[in-house]
Order: sequence, then C-alpha cells, then structure tokens
Amino acid sequence: MNWKTPLKRVRHSTRRKAAARRWGAAALAATPAVLGNAMPKSGSHLISQVLQGLPEIGPFVNPGFPPVTRDQANAKLEDARVFANLQAMQPGDLRYGYVQAREPFLSLLQQPGRATVFVYRDPRDVVISHVFYATELHPGHAQHRYYNEVLTSMEARIDATIEGVEAPGAELSPLLVKYEKYLPWLVQPGVLCLRFEDLILNREVAFNALLDYLEQRGFQPTLPRAAALAALGRAIEPKRSGTFRKGQPGNWREHFTPANLEHFNRATGDLLERLGYER
Repeated sequence: MNWKTPLKRVRHSTRRKAAARRWGAAALAATPAVLGNAMPKSGSHLISQVLQGLPEIGPFVNPGFPPVTRDQANAKLEDARVFANLQAMQPGDLRYGYVQAREPFLSLLQQPGRATVFVYRDPRDVVISHVFYATELHPGHAQHRYYNEVLTSMEARIDATIEGVEAPGAELSPLLVKYEKYLPWLVQPGVLCLRFEDLILNREVAFNALLDYLEQRGFQPTLPRAAALAALGRAIEPKRSGTFRKGQPGNWREHFTPANLEHFNRATGDLLERLGYER
C-alpha cells in the first residue's frame, strides 16, 4: 500500500454514495460487480474504457483502482492478493485485470452477483502489439534491451515472441503457453467472451451482447437501449491508454514474413481454430 491507496478508497466510497443517490440503493445492491478480463496486449484497456461508460446508464461504480492483478506500481500481485481484490468488489463495482482461468478464480467470478467479460484477440496481432510495446513504448520492459540490442530485425523479434525468450533478465513464455492459461475462460457458462476485433469493427453487436449479459446477471436497465449503446461508444478513447499504438485488427499482415507465419503455425498448432480465427 502507498499513500494513494487510502485516497482511492475514499473516492470509491464517495462514488458509491453518489450512485446510490442517483439510481437508488436497492438498484445498486442488485447490480453485479463487473470484471473486464483479458490477456496482456489483448484489449484490457479497451474493455476497461467500455465499462467506464456503464455509470452513465445505471448504478455502476468505477473505483479508479489499478488492475486487480497489479499494485499501484504496476507490479504483478500474488494469487492471494488478486483473490482478495476480487472478493472486495461490491455490487456495481467495475474493475479490470489479467486473471488466468484457474481456481479459485473460475468459481469466484461466476458466482451470483458477478459478471465477468473476457476479451480475446487474434494471437498474431498480440505478437505485434507485444513487440512494439517492448521495443518502442516501454523502455523499462523486460525485453526492451534484448529486442533492441540483441535482435536486429522485426522478423527476429516476432519469432522470439512466438517461441519465447530464455535470456537472463528478458525471460518470456512461449505464446502458446500464455494462451493455454486463459483459454478455459472460453467455455465457462457464466462468462461473456468478446472478441477484440468485434469491439472495434462490430461494435453495436458487441455492446448489445454486453448489455444482454449484464441484464442476465442482475442489472435492471432504466434507459432506452439506444441511449445505453451511445454511452458505451462515447467512453472509448483509445489514445487515453498509455499502451495505445494502433489497435487495428489484422495489423500482423504488415509485419509477419512468410517465415514468421510458418513458425507461428508450427509453434501454436490449432490455436487459431480454437479461437475461431481460422477453420
């Protein structure tokens, strides 16, 4: 805990009181606690912004806390602290994070009074997003020096991101290993799964799916659906994200060489089929 934490808790309490006054205490109590969940570089900041539109349409509360899986300094938290952050969520609270699909999280996040939205993305675009983030956007990233000083080409950086890195101080898990830790979310009955690409290119359908799901989990809407859709759309401002670069689906085609693509297919097997990106 640092000096900001008590102030954020006071802000959270103030926002909850304001939501209760605006929408009614009973409505707030009936509204699910919502977690926007994703793999890193797969749309976590996008779904976080979408969720920030919810307080305009109902008794939802944005506490303004960091991701449930990170501390104030953006360091990864141990499972016990992640679980405690999730347990502490109250009705209507909105949080986001990078929660892997395993117990005790699978059971907790599907309980009554909770809504979990898992966003996933074409893994080829995830590779490109990671490479640019580590190479250009975040000088403190574990792979920053390795990608800039050891690897001399985009092709080599893409291959390293697919295969994983074992260099001391720049360790990176293979891409398939990363995905395997999150894939079980796709088959959980109490979780809404949305594709990053739909949140960009097929937004109305994705937003309607989100609102339908929240109603199923206890949210009682009072605004017309058109007004709710507009509020969610207004909340999206990609350049407010410190990790924003391009965010366009299919950007991998501009950077993958034929050799990269062959390497990707060999290393990840049927991953694209399992995610629905290829038949």
